[in-house]
Amino acid sequence: MIFLVYTVASIAFAFAATASMFAAMSIVGYTTKTDLTKFGSLLFMGLIGLLVASVINMFFASSVLYWIISFAGVVLFVGLTAYDTQRIKTMTEQAVLAGDVQAEGRVGVMGALRLYLDFVNLFLMILRIAGGRRK
Repeated sequence: MIFLVYTVASIAFAFAATASMFAAMSIVGYTTKTDLTKFGSLLFMGLIGLLVASVINMFFASSVLYWIISFAGVVLFVGLTAYDTQRIKTMTEQAVLAGDVQAEGRVGVMGALRLYLDFVNLFLMILRIAGGRRK
């Protein structure tokens, strides 16, 4: 559907920007010594707030709120990428130390799903900001 709404050039730009930001924040989340778990509840509250603001904006159709949601979404999903990467790393290390092969598999599948959702939502937010719509 996005190919019907946006130009190919804007989709390619948004994808490249998303891939770069996603890779950078995954590296940060994987290598940082700072404990990001304290940001988890804050990021989840931001996600709920973003969802509520999006529903409200469906009724009011405010262009200002649209842009606020788009920029806040980029910040939120960049943070969630680093948080989820660190969380996956920690949970995998715990499963390996415990010798639980089944838990390792579950962590991998759930982690991949979380990072996939982070990537897709970050892509859509960047596309909303930088995307050139077809005329």
